[in-house]
Amino acid sequence: MTIFTNARLIDPEALTDEIGWLRLEGSAIAERGTGAPPWGDSIDCAGKCLAPGIVDLGVKVSEPGERHKESFASAGRAAAAGGVTTMITRPDTQSAIDTPEVLEFVQRRAASDAMVRVRHMAALTKGREGREMVEIGFLMDAGAVAFTDCDHVVENTKVLQRALTYARSCGALVIGHPQDPGLSQGAAATSGKFAALRGLPAVSPMAERMGLDRDLALIEMTGARYHFDQITTARALSALERAKAKGLDVTAGVSIHHLTLNELDVGDYRTFFKVKPPLRSEEDRLAMVAAVGSGLIDIICSMHTPQDEESKRLPFEEAASGAVALETLLPAALRLYHAGQLSLPQLFRAMALNPASRLGLDSGRLAEGAPADLVLFDPDAPFVLDRFTLRSKSKNTPFDGARLQGKVKGTWVGGERVFEG
Repeated sequence: MTIFTNARLIDPEALTDEIGWLRLEGSAIAERGTGAPPWGDSIDCAGKCLAPGIVDLGVKVSEPGERHKESFASAGRAAAAGGVTTMITRPDTQSAIDTPEVLEFVQRRAASDAMVRVRHMAALTKGREGREMVEIGFLMDAGAVAFTDCDHVVENTKVLQRALTYARSCGALVIGHPQDPGLSQGAAATSGKFAALRGLPAVSPMAERMGLDRDLALIEMTGARYHFDQITTARALSALERAKAKGLDVTAGVSIHHLTLNELDVGDYRTFFKVKPPLRSEEDRLAMVAAVGSGLIDIICSMHTPQDEESKRLPFEEAASGAVALETLLPAALRLYHAGQLSLPQLFRAMALNPASRLGLDSGRLAEGAPADLVLFDPDAPFVLDRFTLRSKSKNTPFDGARLQGKVKGTWVGGERVFEG
């Protein structure tokens, strides 16, 4: 039995933030309270925050195929240091996770190497090529929690319609990337004055709205369960709001980079700020923050995408997209808390409770009987990030040299401590 005392309990279900205690029994939460704690082995939290561990939906671990960029061992260490207790991994590997055999391989690697929980998504079409759907039923039986082609948008509408219809019959969750592939192909920035001055190939924010509208029409046609991985523009929010009001089974996410950075951060062609979709205007960023606060956008994720130095040390147009974020997700999110834009319970609703609920997991809560997956952190501890201290194999973070607040003091998975800060 372990008891956390003098803890600031962050409850994303009740949206409360109060001083109290929490008792663990084995691998689960047994009870909590605000009065005198029961006797037992205790951990004095000294008024620091105790919250459900983060459930990060959309992590790329580069196994199989690119293990030099990120392995399950290195990703697990980075996740534990960042307060992430469950990684939901993407299938955009080499080769794609599109058969039960490949899925079984990554499950074995994750079980043996990662120190946090790992659940896996599978590709929606074979090879993520958009031509033939995978064996959704077999992959679900093998343990796939969702199906996605990631940023390879399925252009053939009939193929996508058939895949959604079959997924609906199986009860499978499909995750899509709302972009018009023709308009967004080759784009490195969001269209506007900044992109024009820098001479960068750009894409209109309407490409996201167009991709969203197409997918929403197919969702209405098929009744499929659907999650949009990243909504990043204000123009897409009205369509998302109408779809939810209609009762469509849709949710939406946003990456931490689109919540805390904008297009001007690219500066003089800084490739660590090149992500997909490209960073948006400050007006779009503020609209995303407000949408998370209202619950219109359900999930905040890291969209962790490791890239090696060779793929980033290139001219901006040619550099690979993506940034690592397992360790920086929490301190970057705390920027919104310190700015008074989102409360801690709101943040953990989007980073822990909602992704767990969408995937049918028991985690993300401080309720009795929930898994003892917890993060203890000091939201006010300041530090300057040095990318070379990150535990990920790849160091491509846009927050290198940034002044951040919020340090993880401890991470527990199933009641076992996996990180001590």
